[in-house]
Amino acid sequence: MVKMVKTDVEYKKALEEVEKLIDLDPPANTIKNDRLELLSFIVAKYEEDNYPLGFPDPIEAIKFRMEQKRLTQRDLIPFIGSRSKVSEVLNRKRPLTLKMMRAINKNLGIPAEVLLQEQGGALLSAHNEIDWLRFPLKEMLKRQWFTDFNYSLYDVNDYAEELMRKFLKGVEIEDLEQALCRQNIRSGSEMDQYALLAWKARVQYLAEKNHIRYSYNPGIVNRGFLSELVKLSYLSDGPLLAKEFLAKNGIQIIILRHLPKTHLDGAALTVKETTIIALTLRHNRLDNFWFSLFHELSHIALHIGKDENDCFLDDLDVNGNELEEQADQFARDALIPVRQWERFPQKFTTQTVLSFAESLRIHPSIVAGRVRREQNNYRILSRLVGSGESRKYFPEYYSN
Repeated sequence: MVKMVKTDVEYKKALEEVEKLIDLDPPANTIKNDRLELLSFIVAKYEEDNYPLGFPDPIEAIKFRMEQKRLTQRDLIPFIGSRSKVSEVLNRKRPLTLKMMRAINKNLGIPAEVLLQEQGGALLSAHNEIDWLRFPLKEMLKRQWFTDFNYSLYDVNDYAEELMRKFLKGVEIEDLEQALCRQNIRSGSEMDQYALLAWKARVQYLAEKNHIRYSYNPGIVNRGFLSELVKLSYLSDGPLLAKEFLAKNGIQIIILRHLPKTHLDGAALTVKETTIIALTLRHNRLDNFWFSLFHELSHIALHIGKDENDCFLDDLDVNGNELEEQADQFARDALIPVRQWERFPQKFTTQTVLSFAESLRIHPSIVAGRVRREQNNYRILSRLVGSGESRKYFPEYYSN
């Protein structure tokens, strides 16, 4: 009795029997001949369902359609872009872009699945409201954020949509405003939303790549937690110890340089249930490192996950809104509690700063930085703020 073939194992057995029956010259009797026909049908049906024929090569399909319509390479310029690009595409020196595919599909009638080489493939909407060229493509390419792009800096604009769709995988791109919604942006000037989205996507990628194995317990960041953390600043490798301490409490630290037109110092966000603090080290000083870190931790303690807030992007050189002021105050009090700050001498000198920091067992840059902010005088105590010191702890600053 012949049964339908449902697995590869059954397929191979049926194929072997077909080959044996074919080798009979001629088949011994009508029963075997009927069996051969039935098995051949079943094998062909299984192959059709599970091993469909491949699509014609897209370049050959274009050339065939050119021959059909008696088109020259010049006729393809409106669809591909220039005479040189047409020549490079037809000679397989330049791959088709999504923009080219849409034009060829519309004007030459070549199916999308042939151009994409994908069963049932469909060309994604162009999303005309998104200007793919507004992303900082050349800067991203220089930083090697596009790992599999093998063309020159001058070609990056041609592949803007493909590069950014792949780069932004997992990030909502149907509407940039929607993609950036639920984000609180602290900035003195309008930040470039395209650059912000690219930076945030890179943070997300790095967080997934360097995943920490500890889970964050909501509510763990409180004054006692921060009091323990600030003591690490007293040690020579305090920034690294802080990163390790936070990782073991489920908070991932990502160091990532800001992109042009973003002016970022740091961010606090949650991505796929991962709690992340991203620091740009834009100002290469230890006082800025510690205040930025504690400011973002304050957002985690006070705001993240509450009232649908799940992302804060901060330029700490400017004044903020109510939530930012809350985070500023919480960070200041966590670094140096109010009662202790009240004991700080009215006359601040290098020696009084050093002595006060020593009595609290914290780094003097934290004290010096607070004095400078409260006095609004960034020329004083410049030798105590750890200028040029923060980036040396994080070599990934130069590679991320």
